[in-house]
Amino acid sequence: MSSEFFFQSITQLAAALEGKTLSSIELTRAVVARTKAVEGRVHAFNSVDEPDALAQAAESDARRAAGQARGPLDGIPIGLKDVIAVAGQPLTASSKMLANFVSPYDATVTAKLKNAGAVLWGRLNCDEFAMGSSTENSAFGPTHNPWDLTRVPGGSSGGSAAALAAGEVLAALGSDTGGSIRQPAALCGVVGLKPTYGLVSRYGLIAFASSLDQIGPFARTVEDAAIVLGAIAGHDERDSTSFKTEIPDYRAELKKRTGPWRLGIPKEYFADGLDPEIGAAVEQAIAFYKKLGCEIKEVSLPHTRYCLDTYYVIATAEASSNLARYDGIRYGHRSKNATDIVDLYFQSRAEGFGAEVKRRIILGTYVLSSGYYDAYYLRAQKVRTLIRNDFLAAFREVDALITPTSPMPAFKIGEKADPLALYLCDIYTIGVNLAGLPGINVPCGFTKSGLPIGAQIIGQPFRESELLAVAQAYEQAHDWKTKMPSL
Repeated sequence: MSSEFFFQSITQLAAALEGKTLSSIELTRAVVARTKAVEGRVHAFNSVDEPDALAQAAESDARRAAGQARGPLDGIPIGLKDVIAVAGQPLTASSKMLANFVSPYDATVTAKLKNAGAVLWGRLNCDEFAMGSSTENSAFGPTHNPWDLTRVPGGSSGGSAAALAAGEVLAALGSDTGGSIRQPAALCGVVGLKPTYGLVSRYGLIAFASSLDQIGPFARTVEDAAIVLGAIAGHDERDSTSFKTEIPDYRAELKKRTGPWRLGIPKEYFADGLDPEIGAAVEQAIAFYKKLGCEIKEVSLPHTRYCLDTYYVIATAEASSNLARYDGIRYGHRSKNATDIVDLYFQSRAEGFGAEVKRRIILGTYVLSSGYYDAYYLRAQKVRTLIRNDFLAAFREVDALITPTSPMPAFKIGEKADPLALYLCDIYTIGVNLAGLPGINVPCGFTKSGLPIGAQIIGQPFRESELLAVAQAYEQAHDWKTKMPSL
C-alpha cells in the first residue's frame, strides 16, 4: 500500500474492510510497518506489542468472515495514551515510578473499544502522569512533532496526537485535564475532542485531577471522532462521577444537524499574548461561519483571567491526593537505598517522580495544608463556580463558542524551560475543564513556516452532537484534513 493509506479516515477504511478489499491483518501489518519506519524520529510510543495486535486483527477478520462484524471500528488499529489501562500491557504514565508496572485489568474505555472490535496498538507517550503541555516531561524522552521534528507535539497527550499525525495509528485516545487533548491536536493538525465531564468513564484512567480528567478521542476527521466517541461514551457504575444520559448515534446526528447556529466569540480569548497568525486563522474561521448564515455575537467570560490560577490550585491539590498512593510499598518504584520505612517513602518518591510531578505535588500539598485550605483550595472552588456560571450565561445567548485552541504554534523542544511559560500554553483550554464542558479542536490553517493551527469550539454540556456538527461544517468546506506531514 502507498503511504497515502496511513492518512485515510476510519470511514474510508471501514468501507474497504466491509467490502472485503482490505483485511484487518493487512491493515494492521501496514500500520506496524509504518510505525517501524517513522517511530525512531517521532517517538510517539512507550511500548508496542506486535504479536498481540496481529492476533486481534486475525480475530476481527474471522468475525467479519462469519458475518459478525461489530461496526466501523472492527479491525481498525487505535492507540491508547499510556495512562489508560489495558490488561496485560504496560501502564507507566511515562514515569519511572511505574516503569515496570503491567496493568491487571482493562479500563472501561478499553473494554468498550475491544467490544467494538478495535485493534489496540501500542502505549502512547505523554507528559509524566499527564502533567505538562509539551510531552517533554516523559521519563522516556520527548515526543517530536511530525510537522517539524525539532518541535514539541503539545501535551500532555502528545504521543497520541503525534502518532496520528505521523500515520502510526488511525485514531487514538488521550486524556484532557486542562487541554491535554485539544492543545496537542492543534499543534499536530488533527481533530481532538474533550467530552463533557461524566460522559466517558474514568475507570482505569490513572488519576491526575479527578474533578477535571476526561478521556476523549483523537481522529483524522470529525466524523471519525464521532464514531470513536460513540464507542466509548456511556454510564459506568464503577465511576462515581459517570453521568446517566442517553447516548445518541453521534455519527448519524452529524447528518441531521446542519445549522445555522448562534456562535459566540469570547472577547477575553482574543487579547494580548495570542500569536498573530493564529488569531488571523481563527478570525477567518469565524468569517466562514458568518457566510454560512450563522449569527456571530461577541460574548464576555469575565472570570477568564482567574482560570489559570484556579486551575493550578485545584489540579495540584487533587494531584497531591491522587499521587499519595505511590509510596514504594504496594506497587511501583521501590527504592533500594532506604534505611528504614520512613526513608523508603522519601527515597522511592524522590527517585520515581520527575521534577514537574514533584513541583505539583508540593504546590498541591501546600494549598491543602492546615491554615491555607480556606485561603486557596476553598476559594478556588468558589471561583470555579463563577467561571462555570460565565459559560452557562453565554450559552443562554449562543449555541457554541469559537476561540483559538493554543495561543502559539508548536515551539522548539527545550525552548520553554520556565514552567510558568508552559502553563500559559493551556490558557484557552483550561476554562472548559473547570466548567466541565465539551470542546473540540478542528484544524484551521498553517503558519507561514508550515506549522498547524487549530480552532477550538466549545459546546454546551452533553450536547456533543451539536458540537460535532458545528465542527464538521467548517471541516467539510476546507481541505486542511488532507494535508499531511512528510516524514
